[in-house]
Amino acid sequence: MTTRRMVLAGLAAAAVPVPGWADLGSPACLAAGKAGDVHVLHGLAADGRSLFAIDLPGRGHAAAAHPRLPLAVAFARRPGTFAVVLDCRTGAVRGHLTPPEGRQFNGHGVFSADGGTLFTSEVVSKTSQGRIGLWETDRFTRIDEWASGGIGPHDLKRRPDNSIVVANGGIATDPQDRSKLNIETMRPNLTLLSADGQVLDQVELPPALRQNSIRHLALSAEGLVAFAMQWEGAPAEAVPLLGLWRPGSPPILCTPPLPELLRLQGYVGSIAMAANGLVAVTSPRGGVVMIHAPDGTHLATHSRADACGVAPQGEGFIVSDGSGVLWSCTTALFRPLRTAGPAWDNHLVALT
Repeated sequence: MTTRRMVLAGLAAAAVPVPGWADLGSPACLAAGKAGDVHVLHGLAADGRSLFAIDLPGRGHAAAAHPRLPLAVAFARRPGTFAVVLDCRTGAVRGHLTPPEGRQFNGHGVFSADGGTLFTSEVVSKTSQGRIGLWETDRFTRIDEWASGGIGPHDLKRRPDNSIVVANGGIATDPQDRSKLNIETMRPNLTLLSADGQVLDQVELPPALRQNSIRHLALSAEGLVAFAMQWEGAPAEAVPLLGLWRPGSPPILCTPPLPELLRLQGYVGSIAMAANGLVAVTSPRGGVVMIHAPDGTHLATHSRADACGVAPQGEGFIVSDGSGVLWSCTTALFRPLRTAGPAWDNHLVALT
């Protein structure tokens, strides 16, 4: 029997506000780093201040931020077998994700728009065939998996229509030592999956660029995909490392002037797209941050050793490097925001 006390208790519970990211100071992005021997996940304000820091069990790579609740899932450096669910308000570990037998996490994940499902990039350990793991987020239990549409998926992003775009890097690796097994035959692709895992669209690079591994993604508010690549072919070759893709159309490859292209040294470590459509790519190998117009035209190059993480910051970007410095970056300016931070790892994950 429902009593008056039970009704009042239910109303009181419903009236308790659910904590959100605003309760933590509205962090702009998440970033993994290492301070001394400790691996940590930070929540960073738009001005580079650390709003919270939570210890990780090992080296982090990227993280997935819940769209409403102050929850994050931090992924191991790929290929890895841990992903830890963190309550960013209290610092508590809410759970650990372990992929099924014979699977490995591949460094990235993303939540559904309602936060009810987490999608993780994974590989079948023995073959590097791609999988997208699905986890419900009440208890973070495994509920399903999809084929990613290729070999070696790395980054994945949710588009405004709830479809999922996957960067299938094309590289098969040894599950133990990560040695690359198929460079001569690799075929990277971009795959668009529906909300129920069906392939809606898929594009490959031209045959001459099949050794250009598609690694990382950034999206516009309208769902335009910017993708970053890492060249696995002959070192002397200069190839485009940035592309734009609107599903339903062929990808557009963006090539800066040759002297600028050579500065990337065949490697882009991260990519971001600002609200005004500008695209930034970073190359820790080349020590550069490069900014492009919305159509892919090269606009500016900034020099910074070991710069890799990048995320939108207003009409420009925030950039992190391995020496512990955070930078504010536009086409015209590249200035320090914060110094003496941890050795920042590969990515800054924007909270949107």
